[in-house]
Amino acid sequence: MAQWVEVSLRVDGEAAEALAYELQRWCHQGVAVEYADLPQDKLDEDQVPPPEMLIVRGYFAHDDRTPATQQAINQAIGYMNMLYPMPQPVYHIVDDEDWGEAWKKHYHPVRIGRRILIRPAWIDLQPQPEDVVIALDPGMAFGTGTHPTTQLCLEALEDLMQPGLDVIDLGCGSGILAIAAAKMQAAKVVAVDIDPLAVKITGENAAANGVAALIQAHTGSLETLITSARRFDLALVNILARTIIAMCAEHLGDLVRPGGRAIFSGIIHDQADDVEAALRRTGLLPVARRQQGDWVLIEARRPPAE
Repeated sequence: MAQWVEVSLRVDGEAAEALAYELQRWCHQGVAVEYADLPQDKLDEDQVPPPEMLIVRGYFAHDDRTPATQQAINQAIGYMNMLYPMPQPVYHIVDDEDWGEAWKKHYHPVRIGRRILIRPAWIDLQPQPEDVVIALDPGMAFGTGTHPTTQLCLEALEDLMQPGLDVIDLGCGSGILAIAAAKMQAAKVVAVDIDPLAVKITGENAAANGVAALIQAHTGSLETLITSARRFDLALVNILARTIIAMCAEHLGDLVRPGGRAIFSGIIHDQADDVEAALRRTGLLPVARRQQGDWVLIEARRPPAE
């Protein structure tokens, strides 16, 4: 039976963002930032005061590389501790079949933007009439709605989305952004990830939300999209800054139709200028930034054809 190593740290809000970014180097199958000590009788975030403490939790495969991975994580956190107090990481082995239960213990509803409500699939809530409700079981895929990068994407999507757009979700993870676009009346959404498990979970979550007919989820990369000649009105790219920059050198801007828009997240503030420079080189014009803590989202557009 496959097993996973859960690593968790209890930190304040200032440390959580930097720590989550660091853990993504090893915990490719999921990093979550969660409320600590969330009152169980107040699951609607509107009723919960700003948290004093957060829990950053990630998972990586338990195999012969586990000791080296733990050593690398411990070393990275040790370096961070020189700049800001950090606790010791706590490691816990989780069986593959227990993964879903591990998420359920720590994953709660969250409200984002004006009307987006992310609801764990196993919790029933009474939404407001105008709510865009996304029922989500993240499984082993990144994207629970709790991380600032995802929240920034959803807020930008809420502002930029218009009915009838063709949307690409590049690096779809759990499918949260693709599902949100579909629920906001996209004509169709293509959800792509290099991880087949993420694609499987995206398909399952799309079906659970009643939008499977609008979402085409498949394993692939930027190269497969570029060679297919498919172009989109809106691109959603919530991945790491260094990956965005590398993709810009591989004609990332060609995915966006002339006059189309793109949303880029997963960017630390200090990286934003470099990402914007790369976007310009690939034919996209940065037009706005959004920020939550140290995390930045960049909105860009492709100039209309002359």
